[in-house]
Amino acid sequence: MYRPVDLARAHGLSAQAVRNYEQAGVIPCAARTASGYRVYTDDHAGALDTYVALVAGYGYRAAGEIMRSVLGGDIPTALAVLDGAHVQLQRDRETVDRVASAAVVLTSSTPATPGPGGPVSVGVLAHRIGVTPATLRKWERAGILAPARSRTGRTYSPDDVRDAELAHLLRRGGYPLDRIAAVIEQVHAAGGPGPLAASIDQWRNRLTARGRAMLTGSARLADYLSFRERTHQR
Repeated sequence: MYRPVDLARAHGLSAQAVRNYEQAGVIPCAARTASGYRVYTDDHAGALDTYVALVAGYGYRAAGEIMRSVLGGDIPTALAVLDGAHVQLQRDRETVDRVASAAVVLTSSTPATPGPGGPVSVGVLAHRIGVTPATLRKWERAGILAPARSRTGRTYSPDDVRDAELAHLLRRGGYPLDRIAAVIEQVHAAGGPGPLAASIDQWRNRLTARGRAMLTGSARLADYLSFRERTHQR
């Protein structure tokens, strides 16, 4: 049996944080003593260990969805969230590789290799990289994108698509819009690969760290699922 403070100390949390996690449904509901105090068990400790590990790899939203699905007995949904996160990680790796290749071409003063297909609309580009059209227009106002205009609206060339993918990548890495605009400008001017290369190296390091954290979180989840299977069958 554990008190809230016992679980909290193991992760450098406050007892209130543990109570908040219980209220959010990411750890099981605690039993109460006759005087109303919460009593936690190995099930709660395992759930908290799992949730904390999942947060490190998958983020709060996904970790919460995974744990609520597990505790609700919906394992397929929990696994689908894991799958989606790994698909996004692979897509980020591919984007880094495409951007790095584009940077090499640009800094050698030769035209960028055209991407697949011709110009695309704002809706198509937004769907392709997973943002809203309003976000693309915001990036345009920040000087990151400069699509062509026609009577039918904005159109984005293969180079514009590459710039949008780079912007999306750096945005998820926490870069502000003004810095992203500066990186894009330097890519266009081929004034030296330094800032872009540093951004790519930093993002690759982040992707590696995230991938390892995902492995740890997945392992904790597998252990917790096995624990619940054993204890719930008794």
